[in-house]
Amino acid sequence: MAPTQKVALVTGASTGIGQAAAVALVEAGFTVIGTSRNASKAQPLNGVEFLDLDVASGPSVEKAIAEVVRRHGRIDVLVNNAGIGSSGAAEESSVMQAQHVFDINVFGVIRVTNAVLPIMRAQKSGRIVNLSSILGIIPQPYMAVYAATKHAVEGYSESLDHELREFGVRVTLVQPAWTNTSFEANTIRPDRPLPAYAERRQVFEEFSIGQIKHGDEAATVAKAIVAGATDTNPKMRYAGGSRTAVVSKMRRFVPARMFDQQLRKLNKLPS
Repeated sequence: MAPTQKVALVTGASTGIGQAAAVALVEAGFTVIGTSRNASKAQPLNGVEFLDLDVASGPSVEKAIAEVVRRHGRIDVLVNNAGIGSSGAAEESSVMQAQHVFDINVFGVIRVTNAVLPIMRAQKSGRIVNLSSILGIIPQPYMAVYAATKHAVEGYSESLDHELREFGVRVTLVQPAWTNTSFEANTIRPDRPLPAYAERRQVFEEFSIGQIKHGDEAATVAKAIVAGATDTNPKMRYAGGSRTAVVSKMRRFVPARMFDQQLRKLNKLPS
């Protein structure tokens, strides 16, 4: 490794957005370490080292971060990408199931960030890029738990950025919209489905499949991640595609009642 080459760590790098981000960071000149719960099964990527890391396990996180430091001596960029989807009406998910989603999507981000921060503070430099979602800024019927995790990541990240600036560390958010990945396959269904929601749930699942099929490419989101990791004066939020940019403006400027009506129409909910 060249003395000036920076090190980037990408969680959940074996598929989808994480994989695209790892490749894009290599192309941007980083030494890249990608993580997966089972790194031995990850598709080899040119220039990417893979390590086992389960964001839901504190010991797994600590072991992986220690190994990165042992190999490379530093971590300049952390991309918190690992996550899981969930669908179904809010009432259909037990508290235990909701806790499981939060444990990965929110507390997983916190575990990895807490493990990396002492390194970045000692370096007096670093960049943390957290994957949020368009659902971190708008509601989504039949994805309430997932949307709640992304709203949590938004609040955590913006607050953390203010805490870390004096140490030379910045935090940014990337907000993908529907993306053409295997997200649907990694989405858990409600553990206590109820007949009252069955019809609307089915309509939503068909809507979701269509949105993913015609969604942005993972490379589009990866481009935003690289910008968040490398911009000299980083923005707090990067749109992971044109639809996020449009919806973000609508959320700010369209009257609340009109936005509400459009959301219900899009999701084929009764007016």
